[in-house]
Amino acid sequence: MFTGLITGVGTVREVLPIGQGRDARFVIAVPPTGEWAAINAVKLGASIACSGCCLTVIERGDDWFAVEVSAESLGLTTLGAWKPGANINLEGSLKLGDELGGHLVSGHVDGVAVVIEMTPENGSTRWRFELPVALAKFVAPKGSIAINGVSLTVNEVDGVCFGVNIIPHTTQHTNFATLAVGDAVNIEIDMLARYVARLREFA
Repeated sequence: MFTGLITGVGTVREVLPIGQGRDARFVIAVPPTGEWAAINAVKLGASIACSGCCLTVIERGDDWFAVEVSAESLGLTTLGAWKPGANINLEGSLKLGDELGGHLVSGHVDGVAVVIEMTPENGSTRWRFELPVALAKFVAPKGSIAINGVSLTVNEVDGVCFGVNIIPHTTQHTNFATLAVGDAVNIEIDMLARYVARLREFA
């Protein structure tokens, strides 16, 4: 489990096709500050949210860790488009007793949305995204959503589109700093909405 509070931005260092080219191994360089400065604290087998995707550490070095991703995950998230140099939001898994400052995030991406607009608004930026039709019913005004692993509050919803407001601190400490109109992002809906919808199928 995660909170959606990003603790560092890593960089894709290497992409290696595996599994007859259908799967992939990623080597991700970690930032030299904060909790990631002590990469030796990252254990093999640990779960790390990488731009919202919960991935398992299979190898690590002094300033990097490696993960392997299945063909299904590559096809259903933005990971399939990752190239060397891409900026990746990082968050280690939640420990018992940690402060829950965002909202509960599982690291299981539900789908991919597209940035359709970014507009300065006072000191912040209003971002608008277009969702896949199947996910639109799960997003509600003032509800929680994770975008590339970042815990955010939905401001407004208009059909398959929704908006959030990003303060400068969030921009500076996540890969929102390099995001642009037309880019794809990983979306995880609020897990409460997911289970309520499932229960209604049997009502």
